[in-house]
Amino acid sequence: MVDVLAIDTPSLGDRSYLAHDGNVAVVIDPQRDVDRVGDLAAQLGVRITHVAETHIHNDYLTGGLALAEAAGASYLVSGADPVRFSRTAVQDGDHVPVSDAMTLRVLATPGHTFSHLAYVLESADTVLGVFTGGSLLYGSTGRPDLLGPDSTPALARAQYRSAHRLASELPDTAAIYPTHGFGSFCAATQAGGLSSTIGHEKQVNPALTREEHSYLAALLAGLDVWPAYYAHMAPANAAGPAAPDLSAPHRADPAELRRRIEAGEWVVDLRDRVAFAAGFLPGSVAFPLDGSFATYLGWALPWGTPVTLLGATPDQVSAAQRELVRIGIDRPAAAATGPPADWAGSRALGTLRLAKFGDLAAARQASADGGPGGIVVLDVRRPLEWAEAHIAGAVHIPLHELPVLAGEVPAGEVWVHCHSGYRALAAASMLAARGRQVTCVDDDFGNAGTAGLPMVHA
Repeated sequence: MVDVLAIDTPSLGDRSYLAHDGNVAVVIDPQRDVDRVGDLAAQLGVRITHVAETHIHNDYLTGGLALAEAAGASYLVSGADPVRFSRTAVQDGDHVPVSDAMTLRVLATPGHTFSHLAYVLESADTVLGVFTGGSLLYGSTGRPDLLGPDSTPALARAQYRSAHRLASELPDTAAIYPTHGFGSFCAATQAGGLSSTIGHEKQVNPALTREEHSYLAALLAGLDVWPAYYAHMAPANAAGPAAPDLSAPHRADPAELRRRIEAGEWVVDLRDRVAFAAGFLPGSVAFPLDGSFATYLGWALPWGTPVTLLGATPDQVSAAQRELVRIGIDRPAAAATGPPADWAGSRALGTLRLAKFGDLAAARQASADGGPGGIVVLDVRRPLEWAEAHIAGAVHIPLHELPVLAGEVPAGEVWVHCHSGYRALAAASMLAARGRQVTCVDDDFGNAGTAGLPMVHA
């Protein structure tokens, strides 16, 4: 009996897969921290004989080469990909026997990239499922614009054709196992669900229910910006990333932390919003270790800037390290754990006000009635979020642009918000580090209108 197990990476919105027959296994699109894969294989008592990539990834560093070398496995990579390491080159139509019970059939599915592949999992001439990578997702497809605007139209058309190829050549009962689509910015639109089949996608996926022109128009209109660190992932993946070093980083004392902040390095506080607001090391920035920690930190951080991690516990620091190696931030410059007073030494801690949209409405009204100071509302959401709806009179600077554009925030008391509070806290900490008076709106954006704030809708 063949079984397929998903290895989730929720913070990046991706999945890797391990398919096995009880004796041997094949791994699809493994993340950089492949110890998770090795541990799962050991628990199952199976030997990894094959590792396969659906494409050269743009949103994370692969662990495929390191895993294949450690396991002595065949590393299946498209023969069209210009990689700088030894691999088993595969192409459309190839059949790769994994065991007596498992075979992978290779299908070319361009769209997310030009050389994108899908792997059909077969057992005794029965199609069990298909590993679709960034092609056919749950209710969506992979985005076609990550290789640049010149390639986008051709890739969008190819994505449509690839979805139809999968739907026409595979049975309705075939399970779909996508790599992207669980919050990843590699998805063209928000994907939904935790499982699906070819038959179900024929009923709900726009790539399969709309005619081509309508699908392409909606696809291209819905593409928003993607994280800046993506630019570094494909070249690194083509070179073949080594296994990461997850050993504990150097421990920094208060004097070192201050030196690093004054040198322009990033000292990142991993604690939750309430803990950070109650007391933080002045000059540090807040990226709590929840939600899309690695995505937003990697997006906002000027690439190559040294990072020091502050955590309540060593476990927080080690978890953050694991998240960061997945996007190529390999070694923290230093770390410190414990209460924030231990990080500040003799210096006073900073504090930050957390508020709701109702508090913002009241503050704006008081200012309009002649109260002290002016209110600056800063929206740090992405461009398409802003275009859909925003607070009238707000200033829009997406979080990932704030490190460069913080000086353009108008004078006055800044109230910063996003969609749910995570990005607002990060932005508020950046502004506080610059000496601005700032309040973080820790609230759902859906509450803004009901709180009485005037809204502008698309």
